[in-house]
Amino acid sequence: MDKKLQLHGFNNLTKSLSFNIYDICYARTEEQRKAYIDYIDEMYNAERLTQILTDVVKIIGANVLNIARQDYEPHGASVTMLIAEHELNDGDADNEESPGPLPETIVGHLDKSHVTVHTYPESHPYEGISTFRADIDVSTCGLISPLKVLNYLIHSFDSDVVTVDYRVRGFTRDVDGAKHYIDHDINSIQNYLTEDTRNAYQMIDVNVYQENMFHTKMMLKNFQLDNYVFGVNAEELPEQEANSIEERLRREMLEIFYSRNVE
Repeated sequence: MDKKLQLHGFNNLTKSLSFNIYDICYARTEEQRKAYIDYIDEMYNAERLTQILTDVVKIIGANVLNIARQDYEPHGASVTMLIAEHELNDGDADNEESPGPLPETIVGHLDKSHVTVHTYPESHPYEGISTFRADIDVSTCGLISPLKVLNYLIHSFDSDVVTVDYRVRGFTRDVDGAKHYIDHDINSIQNYLTEDTRNAYQMIDVNVYQENMFHTKMMLKNFQLDNYVFGVNAEELPEQEANSIEERLRREMLEIFYSRNVE
């Protein structure tokens, strides 16, 4: 649509962007695995995730109404934000009826919109592979678009494999009463990625254009082994062992990327 839509009333389209971001690591011993989980819990605790989501809200031009956050035992964290497209009036913050922070949690709510993140640190003694997953959802109504945060979120985590889903739901009416099921041009999520991101990742698309559903999977093309071995200097590893570890890491990435086990 080349011309800006003249709408009748509020833009009722809901635009939802969902991420699954995977960070993969090699931790050989029980001590290294514990240290890795401790590192992830510190690096991606509820406080830092709240800051990431706060930046997301700023990027899309929204305003936080309410935040709820929680660190879990033994590990993992969640943050939810409700957001508004417009700035709040000065009196809104003091309104007793407005949502406020909950004890021991922080939840962020947007007016008809929300941003959430949940983390899943995972470690298994099988072949020394540990995998950290972050699930992120950005759902907006109105003119603000979650697509603006694609590159920021991918670069905010050590993203080895990324699965992105984008969907536009509902409809909005123009001044003549005609329904519009999308208010912007898109044929691939990749259109909204920076060139350096597109060059860094192998990507495949599965899109259902008639349903305004777009799906992109991304896998890092190249990596330095030293960034993946935890508690070990990769340069000090025997060549055969280094090659074996790299093969295991690559297989883990391929299995997540293609959603099937690789023999």
